[in-house]
Amino acid sequence: MAENQTWVTEFILLGFPLSPSMQMLLFGLFSLLYVLTLLGNGVILALISLDSRLHTPMYFFLSHLAIVDISYASNNVPKMLVNMLNKKNTISFVPCIMQTFLYMAFAHTECLILVVMSHDRYVAICHPLRYSVIMSWRVCTVQAVTSWACGSLLALVHVGLILRLPFCGPHEINHFFCEILSVLKLACADTRLNQAVIFSACVFILLGPLGLVLLSYARILAAILRIQSGEGRGKAFSTCSSHLCVVGLFFGSAVVMYMAPKSRHPEEQQKVLSLFYSLFNPMLNPLIYSLRNKEVKGALRRALWKDRLM
Repeated sequence: MAENQTWVTEFILLGFPLSPSMQMLLFGLFSLLYVLTLLGNGVILALISLDSRLHTPMYFFLSHLAIVDISYASNNVPKMLVNMLNKKNTISFVPCIMQTFLYMAFAHTECLILVVMSHDRYVAICHPLRYSVIMSWRVCTVQAVTSWACGSLLALVHVGLILRLPFCGPHEINHFFCEILSVLKLACADTRLNQAVIFSACVFILLGPLGLVLLSYARILAAILRIQSGEGRGKAFSTCSSHLCVVGLFFGSAVVMYMAPKSRHPEEQQKVLSLFYSLFNPMLNPLIYSLRNKEVKGALRRALWKDRLM
């Protein structure tokens, strides 16, 4: 029986089943959003590296978030745009698995970076006198490296479990990239172990970090309400509200995608949420931080003013 099976060497990405005119319209829209994502996060990275006033732990972690967002979008969106122009939307097995690995690695890393950022804000507001000692550059570097390492290792576990499965039957992925749940549907074997590991990882990497973030901000809120100065209270609220917006967008869509009960059209729901993850969320993050953060807006004004003088 095993000798008669044909092993899949490439997959077909079905993408969005729309008319050619609608495909071209979406191609133009998604291309614009992708450019804005690269531009927005690139500007954030440039400002943090060039402006010495932003050389603080908070912006150190924000630069890592910008790198994750650029990488996240670049892993999925270019292939989606190419497929919108091509009639043959194929992807080989190895690049498909690599895309799955990178997608999971960047998603897990972003979860952990957001937790570290909430811890940084907690220390800054609740323990301001000990901030420079607790959040030393050595500690910040260890936290950032640990976030990337844990995110990558957890993604490697998922990919290792996928590679043990045979793919011998259908080869059409009902998605615009190799999303892990869509890939598992094509396996010619029992995937309950994979599903259990995905659910366990969601509890560990989504609910756990989300609980830590909410706990940090509950204590931050209590500390802010005790601040006597109206200016100090406003600055604290402004900084924390930006981070809370990003946390809400990221964790909210992730929980709905991987832990909420499935709708009648789970594939279409996954496509929309994955699109939000891959394109809209990375594009919105720099906008949220630049529009709601006085220090970032100040750095941008100084950079523009310096260019005018030159």
